[in-house]
Amino acid sequence: MSGSWTPPKEFLLRQNWEGVRLSALSSSSLGSSPSCPRTPHLVSGCGFVMSPAGCSHVNSFKVENWKQNLRVIYQCFVWSGTPETRKRKAKSCICHMCGAHLNRLHSCLYCVFFGCFTKKHIHEHAKNKRHNLAIDLLYGGIYCFMCQDYIYDKDMEQVAKEEQRKAWKLQVFSPALVSPYQYTMTGVGEKYSTWEPTKRELELLQHNPKRRKITTNCTIGLRGLINLGNTCFMNCIVQALTHTPLLRDFFLSDRHKCEMQSPNSCLVCEMSTLFQEFYSGHRSPHIPYRLLHLVWTHARHLAGYEQQDAHEFLIAALDVLHRHCKGDDNGKKANNPNHCNCIIDQIFTGGLQSDVTCQVCHGVSTTIDPFWDISLDLPGSSTPFWPLSPGSDAGVVNGESHVSGTTTLTDCLRRFTRPEHLGSSAKIKCSGCHSYQESTKQLTMKKLPIVACFHLKRFEHSAKLRRKITTYVSFPLELDMTPFMASSKESRMNGQYQQPSDSLHNDNKYSLFAVVNHQGTLESGHYTSFIRQHKDQWFKCDDAIITKASIKDVLDSEGYLLFYHKQFLEYE
Repeated sequence: MSGSWTPPKEFLLRQNWEGVRLSALSSSSLGSSPSCPRTPHLVSGCGFVMSPAGCSHVNSFKVENWKQNLRVIYQCFVWSGTPETRKRKAKSCICHMCGAHLNRLHSCLYCVFFGCFTKKHIHEHAKNKRHNLAIDLLYGGIYCFMCQDYIYDKDMEQVAKEEQRKAWKLQVFSPALVSPYQYTMTGVGEKYSTWEPTKRELELLQHNPKRRKITTNCTIGLRGLINLGNTCFMNCIVQALTHTPLLRDFFLSDRHKCEMQSPNSCLVCEMSTLFQEFYSGHRSPHIPYRLLHLVWTHARHLAGYEQQDAHEFLIAALDVLHRHCKGDDNGKKANNPNHCNCIIDQIFTGGLQSDVTCQVCHGVSTTIDPFWDISLDLPGSSTPFWPLSPGSDAGVVNGESHVSGTTTLTDCLRRFTRPEHLGSSAKIKCSGCHSYQESTKQLTMKKLPIVACFHLKRFEHSAKLRRKITTYVSFPLELDMTPFMASSKESRMNGQYQQPSDSLHNDNKYSLFAVVNHQGTLESGHYTSFIRQHKDQWFKCDDAIITKASIKDVLDSEGYLLFYHKQFLEYE
């Protein structure tokens, strides 16, 4: 182990209960173990120092029959080993104040009360009743409202482990199931293995008791990148990738299992190291020379010190990462159009539906292709831009009011998904007519990715023309992709389509989290990026220099690559 250590998944889950963004911890600044007794004491910066005293408030719970009472709670409401207890948990475990099943439900350890942690209903109960301990019904952690933290108690931990093992045995060998093998193959009842620190990790944790906690003004994760000679195109994409929420969680959870003969040539391993560097707390600019070398090695068309296209680098990087992710596939069936379960396809791959309609018999031929990004034409290009007709879907869409002379991202998406007549020079053989006929083609979104990347085609290359298109395109902080879905097209054709009234609960809504910009001309220019660190907190990344930016700075920028993240998966 050289230089740094990244805790595995279970450690991150425990630390993230409080909404904590756990940094990849270097050996000089390691976080506290969930197995270490601790009482928090606030210190300067972004951390807590944990004393070895532990939580003294558990003694009020440790009265007669406390172990048996705790076992009942674990058996019935946390681990739920049998189908009967799972049904009971599903029916009874709802917040007693709002009736919700989710929102990090906790149970009071002193009385029969379930409350939401996110909405602080369990907090209100603890304050009113002076019941200071509650248990997380998803992971089984004990929370102390006096310490304001999840606590460790050796006796309680022993009860939790014993009941967890019992529940797993009941799940795997339940007589209601056909066979343990089939049960395991379904992915239900998969053993949840708790993390036990090694001797070396315990030594590191004892010598480094400081735990990093992300606050609204914390700069963990922000780090400049040295320009190694026209490598700004790489630096801005690295900034966008390192601030992609699920990608960050994957690498900080140490999920990559390298199967390459030489790990030194694995781009995924290098990205894992890069995430550790970014979230280590160091503020000096990082020198990504190893990353550049690996990109040159695996994407030879990008080798050399000439200025390259940031969009081309993004696609090449995703392709290499996808190829090097062998071993990370968990064997479960992939639900994306690439039919791959690697982290890249889980996050970035969507499905683009192409409907070709015969103009004679109106038969439709449909194909679905995977995509990592969507390239959008702009006004001012040699390709005729589709003007919005006054009577079609005008008004306010995605929070954008269409002002005369201003092109919006919604306009570009409308053009991208409009029906296009292919003309007499591009006849296709219709399966219905059994002859070559003229047709129309329309693209829509069959499956949306978790991260949607939009590429505004600002660089035009043709036999007669090579230039940069500087047309300003207005893009929103929040984007609703529902109008561009294949399902919306089908609903319109059936006369059933209605714009969702409650857009907050729409699974197709996205939030902007990164923007890549290009300044200059086609021959000579410079790339910078804006990234979102916390909600509504933006920073401008210009190679080694990182400065605070306003939302207006972001939305007024020219925009070349726009990165949006699905809202229902984001952490607040």
